[in-house]
Amino acid sequence: MRVETASHSAESYESPLALAIVLMCSMAGTLMQALDTTIANVALPHMQGSLQASRDQITWVLTSYIIAAAIMTAPVGWIASRFGRKNFILVALGGFTLTSMMCGAAQTLDQMILFRLLQGAFGAALSPLSQSIMLDLYPPQKRGNIMAIWGMGVMLGPILGPTLGGYLTESFDWRYVFYVNVPFGIAAVSGIFLFFKDTPRDSTMRFDWSGFAFLAIGLASLQLMLDRGTDKAWFESMEIVVEAVIAGTAIYLFAVHMMTAKTPFIPPKIFNDRNFFSALFMMFVVGAIMLASSALLPPFLQNLAGYSVTDTGLLMAPRGIGTMVAMMFAGRFAMRFDPRVVMTLGMAMIEWSMWDMSAWTPHINETRLIAVSVVQGFGMGFVFVPLQLVAFATLPGYFRTDGTALMNLVRNIGSAIGVSVTTTVLAYSVQMNHNLLSHIGSPFNRALAVNGPSLMMSPQIPFGLANLNGLVEMRAESAAFGNDFLFMFYLCLPAFAFIWLMRRPSFAVQASAKIEVME
Repeated sequence: MRVETASHSAESYESPLALAIVLMCSMAGTLMQALDTTIANVALPHMQGSLQASRDQITWVLTSYIIAAAIMTAPVGWIASRFGRKNFILVALGGFTLTSMMCGAAQTLDQMILFRLLQGAFGAALSPLSQSIMLDLYPPQKRGNIMAIWGMGVMLGPILGPTLGGYLTESFDWRYVFYVNVPFGIAAVSGIFLFFKDTPRDSTMRFDWSGFAFLAIGLASLQLMLDRGTDKAWFESMEIVVEAVIAGTAIYLFAVHMMTAKTPFIPPKIFNDRNFFSALFMMFVVGAIMLASSALLPPFLQNLAGYSVTDTGLLMAPRGIGTMVAMMFAGRFAMRFDPRVVMTLGMAMIEWSMWDMSAWTPHINETRLIAVSVVQGFGMGFVFVPLQLVAFATLPGYFRTDGTALMNLVRNIGSAIGVSVTTTVLAYSVQMNHNLLSHIGSPFNRALAVNGPSLMMSPQIPFGLANLNGLVEMRAESAAFGNDFLFMFYLCLPAFAFIWLMRRPSFAVQASAKIEVME
């Protein structure tokens, strides 16, 4: 039997200053962990040269972090209940800060991969612990604004990561992408140590090593398969087949163990809550869309539209601004109105933005690009905050830390699968479109030989063939990006059904009734 971890509310703190420091320090951990999922993306070419790594090898800088974070997210609830949240978050924050400094000082690729594994392992707990702390501090009727603040860190981190990473890399050095965490980490550790009040511990709890081993092996194999599938031609490679079999077997054994074991570290009863179960699917979709779109836009803007790294980061910033503005109001709207209506509106905005992006070309007008990005940001804000409120409105308090860990785990898995699938769709679409367009390079195409300028594209001349192939490749890639955005449009459609599978939380009904009485 798990202990009730919600023991300290906001009223138990002696001063508003102490409460504010606890909130800011826990939020700092969430923001740092979220930032580091994407902040290193634009710095990879610089890191590749400095660490003397190949293109395939340098991707392990990203993969190692994601694998470690995914594996270590699952047991967060058990560790917090066994050793107390204060000890756990201090170790997580301190370890994340130290390993960030070590990543910045790495001299070889092996060192970088090891330090990123450690950084991901320590950082895995920061987001679920921060969320559970904030949920415990406030009752359901007051969680709208506080979840909006927490959501800003989770959503803005991956969105603004490339912008900040590009600025630090170009203005200073790629190592500052990791060093930027150090001062904020030290401040967060100090604030939590001085002001945070610990939660009760259950020293009788025993760790479910079998369940953890099955889940760790399954997630690691799944991530390896997703990360290397595109380069290895997926199931044409024996490596991918083996990784898929191991992942499927291990996840199946984990599910069976979770349903039959006496004390699994993820209690199966947590899935009995309909709101929470539906929210898990929604979080999977949000995670996939958020990170996949963040991964697709930089190559589209840089390789096709011709923008610099800095300009690309600036053009991606409006989406983050839209998310931040929406989150300022999303919590209040969800408390006053039916949160399912707010989420439906937000998902409709995301759908419209994806539909519009599917028609983008490299010559996209900047005003249109910014406007669509802002609308997409608004949509994410209107989905994310109400989703957190509905998911935990009916979940018992003793499942809260497990629930936040599971939500973050599903978000990480959704992000990994989203990036992998969209990358595969992109590669396949480029090949398919290139084959469809290559017929224009026929020697019988008279348009390529009527005058001097047309000869610059003649396939019978070496430099003409190169020019023609470059033009075809650009058109093929442009159409492929449109197919990817259209694919994400269809991926979002089932989310509407899951929104309305949720029950309207009682706190939203009470809040709207109170407002009507006051009016």
